[in-house]
Amino acid sequence: MSRERVLTTMKEMGAQDANWRDGRTWSLVFFAGQDVLDVIKEAHAMFMSENGLSPIAFPSLRRFEAEVVAMTASMLGGGPNAAGTMTSGGTESLLMTVKAARERARAERNVTQPEMILPITAHPAFQKAAHYFNVKPVYIPLRDDLRADVDAARKAVNGNTVLMVGSAPGYPHGVVDPIRELAAIAQETNISFHVDACLGGFLLPWVKKLGYAIPDFDLSVPGVTSISADIHKYGYAAKGASTIIYRDEALRRHQFFVHMDWPGGIYASPSMTGTRPGGAIAAAWAVMNYLGEEGYLRLAKTIMVTAHRLMNGIREIPELKLLGRPDMSVFAFNSDRLNVYQLGEEMEKRGWRLDRQQLPPSLHMMVTPAHETIVEPFLSDLKACVQTVKAAGDTPVTGQAALYGMVTSLSDKGPAREMVLDFLNQLLKPGD
Repeated sequence: MSRERVLTTMKEMGAQDANWRDGRTWSLVFFAGQDVLDVIKEAHAMFMSENGLSPIAFPSLRRFEAEVVAMTASMLGGGPNAAGTMTSGGTESLLMTVKAARERARAERNVTQPEMILPITAHPAFQKAAHYFNVKPVYIPLRDDLRADVDAARKAVNGNTVLMVGSAPGYPHGVVDPIRELAAIAQETNISFHVDACLGGFLLPWVKKLGYAIPDFDLSVPGVTSISADIHKYGYAAKGASTIIYRDEALRRHQFFVHMDWPGGIYASPSMTGTRPGGAIAAAWAVMNYLGEEGYLRLAKTIMVTAHRLMNGIREIPELKLLGRPDMSVFAFNSDRLNVYQLGEEMEKRGWRLDRQQLPPSLHMMVTPAHETIVEPFLSDLKACVQTVKAAGDTPVTGQAALYGMVTSLSDKGPAREMVLDFLNQLLKPGD
């Protein structure tokens, strides 16, 4: 294929993707404006071929990463001894968190059957880490305000506990867990405590600076030993950019991997990946320096004003209700009067892409600067779709509504899990 045909074909394929530029999508992409996108594109392309595997060969990448980590640590309450690394995303940051906590407990307390305490809203990457690293997950329930139950966490601690986790905020409901209380328990029992701020780490500090009431959540809280924050979310970097920050270098050492006996040479790696794309590291440095504090504050103000307009509009629709009291720009809503999954289907017909959640059934939204201009059209369509679903009554549901409705009704999730595995297999096959 010619260059022109290759690029034309790709553009045609991309035309079928979710519409994020116009604010019609409520997840996956964090768009802060064309000027920001242009900066990260140019920075990414400039270092696209460089490999972060070797900071000796590419000292530019070493400096970019070190400065990104230092800026992030400063933003998130880290002291002069704070240390960390960049990773490919929130999942890798959380994997590294669990691995480091396991190794620390093994070295300091000789723990051989490690466990970690997780709120039921903790990101599934922790469950993935449990599977990969053989760390038993111990789940605790939520309080009525949808935040982690501190009393349950205290009761769950035992001699095998290597890690306790809190979210800032939790993805499902957008609320910050009681980090100060949970971290105090961890400090008393000498276990690692991680704040998963992958979603909120690059927004909460600025929202707090704007005067919003944000619970304490970062490395300034006694007992917090590490925190993760994704730059490719509300940091607006190119995809493949997250951070994991530890209180000090001694804790970070437990994350590293070294193999001394390979004929190919000494192999030392700071995180899960070997090859590390230089473009993602460079673009993260570029966008943080381009926006600076002034830019992040400006975007945070836009986001919070927009989020509150949306939440207030949803509260005014009698058939709908928000879940909990969200602390920032991420929230979910459901209904006691109609099928919210079918409501999601109706909204999708009008071009709005809302994520579905379960336990309880709800629709999920993450607000970005791209949503500033579409509040009224969205709320107008939402009101109309509520009436459409109400009028449909017991009409059989379709699409994702049928899938989620069936899954949530099953007490035995085994068959549903097999269906999801089959679905993944089908998705990864070549073809249309």
